[in-house]
Amino acid sequence: MTARPASGGGRWVDVPPERLNKWIDGFAGRHGPITAEAGTDSLVLTAADGSTAEFVVPFPPFEFAPPYISRFIAHASRDRTVGVILLRLGGHATGLFRGSELVVSKVGSTYVQGRTAAGGWSQQRFARRRGNQASKAVEAAGDTVARVLLPYEKELDAVILGGDRRSVEVLGDDRRLAPLLAKVVEPFLTVPDPKLAVLKETPARFRAVRVRVVNAGESAAR
Repeated sequence: MTARPASGGGRWVDVPPERLNKWIDGFAGRHGPITAEAGTDSLVLTAADGSTAEFVVPFPPFEFAPPYISRFIAHASRDRTVGVILLRLGGHATGLFRGSELVVSKVGSTYVQGRTAAGGWSQQRFARRRGNQASKAVEAAGDTVARVLLPYEKELDAVILGGDRRSVEVLGDDRRLAPLLAKVVEPFLTVPDPKLAVLKETPARFRAVRVRVVNAGESAAR
């Protein structure tokens, strides 16, 4: 599990779905008996000492109904068919996961020159050349995404994006990918160069449940 400070107080914790039961038992053991309240996109546990744990609903939508906790855990733990698209300028990786298993994937790279400090006409020519290379790189990434994921479009429960946000946003211009991009859910995965090893590690991140923990006495401003 990973933890990081939360804006306004408390901390964010990423909990694997397989550990939710144990994590909740531990929270209750540290802070006292808990009560559960459900919203449209979160489950909030409040302990006897005033500490709270707010669980963000993964893979929405989810309709809450009693018993809140067990239904939430069942929803978070369900194996899903998920497409993952990772893109950084010059490199891309696309995969289809069923649960944590990578079923099909393709990784590629396209050369894009680095930036230069040269000025004048030389810099303008360089900028045009680099722009053309960047366009070809995004086009190659779009071709890969279409080839890998479009055949499974009707099976996909969700699509996860990652890499560099600016590069990924350009994929929205590719009309072929509209049915896939309509299924995008959080989290966005900031990753290094999209290699196969990086792609294989993504389920640990996109399946984890984000929990905001605020201990008694801490600020919980939103």
